[in-house]
Amino acid sequence: MPDLLAPAETLSRLTTDALALHRALRAGGSDHARTLAARITDAQVIAQTALGLFLDLAQHTPHTTPEDLLLLDRVTHIAKTAQDAGAELTAALARAVENRCRRADAVSGRVVLIGPSSRQFIESATDLLDRIPALYHAIHRDRLIPPSPLTHQPY
Repeated sequence: MPDLLAPAETLSRLTTDALALHRALRAGGSDHARTLAARITDAQVIAQTALGLFLDLAQHTPHTTPEDLLLLDRVTHIAKTAQDAGAELTAALARAVENRCRRADAVSGRVVLIGPSSRQFIESATDLLDRIPALYHAIHRDRLIPPSPLTHQPY
């Protein structure tokens, strides 16, 4: 049986990072291009870490029980959620740049902005990030990975 201490700590770190990104997005000021680019990178790191955890678990888990498969499923959902949040933030960045270009090109001073605002994309990303702590708790609730005595509960 693999050492489950590292996966428990990794899940805890993923959740803590997702909560930190969520708070940073809620704090505002995230619609500046440089800040958005940094937040996109944060979401990508969360997704990459979750995918790495999936690969480790897939390699060391026998896949013979429903619990094994459920754990892998929940970890992939964490990765997908982080990737989807990153995609929403990328859309926010694209919209912010597009709107800045429209404002710069406007001769009359009146600018027509179409589609969701960058703020709406950011709100969508924060809603997605809310799912990661729920998945974390579902993993522990179902005792798919025992909690580590060294790891605090981030949520």
